[in-house]
Amino acid sequence: MSRDPHLNELGEFLKARRAELSPRDVGLRDGQRRRVSGLRREEVALLAAISTEYYTRIEQGRLQASAPLLGEIAQVLRLNEDQRIYLFELAAKQTTRPPASGERQQVDAQLQRMLDDLTATPAFVIGRRTDILGWNQLAAALWTDFGRYPEQERVFIRLLFTEPWMRTLYTDWEEVTRLAIAHLRMESARYPGEPRLTALVEELSARDAQFRQWWTEHDVAMRDQGTKKLRHPAVGELTLDWNTLTCGTDPEQHIIVWNAAPGSPSHDGLRLLASWAADQRRTASDTLG
Repeated sequence: MSRDPHLNELGEFLKARRAELSPRDVGLRDGQRRRVSGLRREEVALLAAISTEYYTRIEQGRLQASAPLLGEIAQVLRLNEDQRIYLFELAAKQTTRPPASGERQQVDAQLQRMLDDLTATPAFVIGRRTDILGWNQLAAALWTDFGRYPEQERVFIRLLFTEPWMRTLYTDWEEVTRLAIAHLRMESARYPGEPRLTALVEELSARDAQFRQWWTEHDVAMRDQGTKKLRHPAVGELTLDWNTLTCGTDPEQHIIVWNAAPGSPSHDGLRLLASWAADQRRTASDTLG
């Protein structure tokens, strides 16, 4: 009988978190030298007050643990809030989840109008698997006209690895990319083993050793807010804050809005970018005319 992919992923996640801790981190003596880093299964089991065999079955994806027990294990492994959310999302009964639709999500006309009205603020909509579903003109100027890409390639995390301009645009490409992978991991808890997600992970794993390594680290993070530093070829360096809004008609569509503090050089840079983009559009229109 095939195992539940949610429980398999839960086990891999626990194994990754266990590997990050030392006995000293959890109040145990180091003891003899270890062949591999991290806590042993028996140490996690001891601290969670369960048998090693029972914990092993959980980590191997062969057992559905109760919520109270998962809470104990989360405490033993020093999980942060995002990691706890991910753990319990994976452990939720599979029958409570509708299967992921194979169809690509779509941005409705009202949401696209809202994006278009944000003339001084870059914004785009990201869906499952980091599909880029919609964007406004300033987002196209800051990143690229995503419409140039076929839908199956219009995937933010894929562009981070396949497009050289993405590596140049972000001054800390590695930090941005590792966070994007953590976001994808967090969202994948709803549909582990979903065919399109599996295909994306397999493609990027085959193309890039860094993706392969970072994906197997099982880091997770909620998509909420933050600050990024960019180096745009037309307007120079920008430090932009980003925030996440959830679409009311589809909670799995997230609107990412970028801005800068009024009066800051980056705020002026966005205004300059908007003017530059307008000039580019006028030039293109004149050429076509």
